[in-house]
Amino acid sequence: MDIEAGAVFDLVDLLGVLTNGVLGGVVARQLRMDLVGFTVLAIISGLGGGILRDTLLQQGFPVALTNPAYLSTALAGALIAYLMVFGSRWTFRALFVADCLSVGCWAATGTIKALGVGLAWPPAILLGVVTAVGGGMIRDIAVGRLPAIFGGNTLYATSALLASSVMALAAGLGRPSHGMAGAIVLSAVVSVSARRFGWRLPGPANLSPGALTRLRRRPAARKDGDGT
Repeated sequence: MDIEAGAVFDLVDLLGVLTNGVLGGVVARQLRMDLVGFTVLAIISGLGGGILRDTLLQQGFPVALTNPAYLSTALAGALIAYLMVFGSRWTFRALFVADCLSVGCWAATGTIKALGVGLAWPPAILLGVVTAVGGGMIRDIAVGRLPAIFGGNTLYATSALLASSVMALAAGLGRPSHGMAGAIVLSAVVSVSARRFGWRLPGPANLSPGALTRLRRRPAARKDGDGT
């Protein structure tokens, strides 16, 4: 990965930390927390996924704890959310787009790190998804909410899975920079499109015998109704 591309990806990475730090602060404001609550939720949102990934990989201390830029950026997000009210449609749209970009970046980063320590594609892709959505999931659990990735129309987990898969494929072809760029773009396109068009994954099916019997009866009942 060349220096220029690496600098751009680092910028997107830190932008994601800042954005999710702000989003954690937004949740803290909604719940009327004090400065401690803002700080804790911002750190969890911005750094939780990466810390969880590095802990599972067991390759030394988490990067979020050894590189001061990460913790400082998350704290900056907490301070911004503490001092400002994000109530307009445009501010939330800007945060949403930045968050979508960071999902792809974090998914790709988690995948390439896992591949770098010798993990196969499936667990590497899984760790990419964990990196991307882990912080938000832990934040939601911490405040007693159902994690957003378990339902909704942004398809964060799906876009993270696609981004991780693209990164794994590109890394296998020896093109990590292309994989990182492709993961970021694909994740953003999928998440923004899901929000715009209301895309959702299908809910649970019911294939029990009773449900299938009722399903078979419906066409016959509809036909009888048409004949009367």
